[in-house]
This record gives sequence, C-alpha cells and structure tokens, in this order.
Amino acid sequence: MIQLDPHDDRPLAIDFFCGEGGASMGYHRAGFRMLGVDKEPQPRYPFAFRQGDALTLLPELVEQYRPAAVFGSPTCQTKCRVTEWRGSRDNHPDLLTPTLEAFEALGLPYVVENVPEAAWDDTMRADYLLCGTQFGLNVKRHRVFQQGFWSGFDLLPPHRCHRNKKLIPFEHKDERAFADALGCEWMTNLGGRQAIPPAYTEHIGRQLMAYLGADQVAAA
Repeated sequence: MIQLDPHDDRPLAIDFFCGEGGASMGYHRAGFRMLGVDKEPQPRYPFAFRQGDALTLLPELVEQYRPAAVFGSPTCQTKCRVTEWRGSRDNHPDLLTPTLEAFEALGLPYVVENVPEAAWDDTMRADYLLCGTQFGLNVKRHRVFQQGFWSGFDLLPPHRCHRNKKLIPFEHKDERAFADALGCEWMTNLGGRQAIPPAYTEHIGRQLMAYLGADQVAAA
C-alpha cells in the first residue's frame, strides 16, 4: 500500500521507470510531491514507491491518484549506441515508443527522457537537450526530453563540453565518482550509472510548475 501524506498539498507527479530517483529528486526540488514506479525494488528511492511494470500500472495509478503530471525514463538500450558496440539493440525491448503513446493518450502534462539517439531517428522530439556543463556539473551526460500538453522553454547557457578534458568520463572503475558528479550521492554505483542528474529535471520541473500555476489561474 502506498502511503501519501494527505496534508501535503503540493502537486503530485508520478515518475515511471524511476530507478533510484535521479529524475524524481529534481522534480521534487522543483516543488512536486513524488510517487515512483519501477519493476525492480528500489530501496534507495527517496519518495513514495510502487513496484511493478510501469506501463501496466499506468492506468490504475493515474485513475487512483489523479496526478498533475506524469514523467517517464524508459530504458534506453534500444537506442543507445553503446548497446550496438557491446551486442545488439534487438535484444532489448523498445519501451520508449509505448511510453510516449500511453502518455499522449492520457492528455496530462508529461515529460519523457531518453538518450540523444532517440531523437536522431525521430522516435521522440528533443524539446530539451541538456548537458551537465550547463548546470556547473563536471560531466557531459547529454539527455533529451520531450514534453507534452504544456509549454516552457527557459533557455540555459550553451553546452561547454566540447574538448573539455576536465570532465569526468563514465568508467566502471570509478562509478562512485561519476554518480557523485551527477549529484546522485544517495545512489548505489549501479543506480548512478543509469541516473538522470537531478539538476536537469529541476530545471524542467520549475517551468512545468510555473505553467501549472498559470493554467490553474486561467481555469479559475
């Protein structure tokens, strides 16, 4: 049973494929009350959590909790170039396409995240292409985000990762340093390997919060 504080009046958002909570932490810092969903147990996830298949639980949780927004970070192995270097993309299910379709069908404000390659083949739009250097992080970690049923494009400084040799690369021998550089100090090394820097989703989440506030005023 998910326990949500009935006295917490912040807008509720559900983060599907939440992992250990990198994206959720950013949205939380932007002002959302978070509920995470993942097929694996996530003892490090810092907010309310429901274990299960994200796409299976989506209709049930939206009906039960009536969130203000939904977020999703479906696994990226079917799009990521490194998968092809190490094996075959066909060995991994495409969760991005059905997630986008399911979110579009809801009609709620949403954000979906993935690797840049997902935008190169037009599977999703790159409404945002974010880099750690835009937020003062010592990593690249390029990620794209598609937003739906809301608008907001608060611009950031340009990427400053080109030929920057001081940035921390991802290496299995030093995963802890990489996770910490992302701003994910509470995570395991494995969780950090797959995480979205909270700074990215805090930036997007603040714009969505502003939109929701304006939308509520317009509807009043």
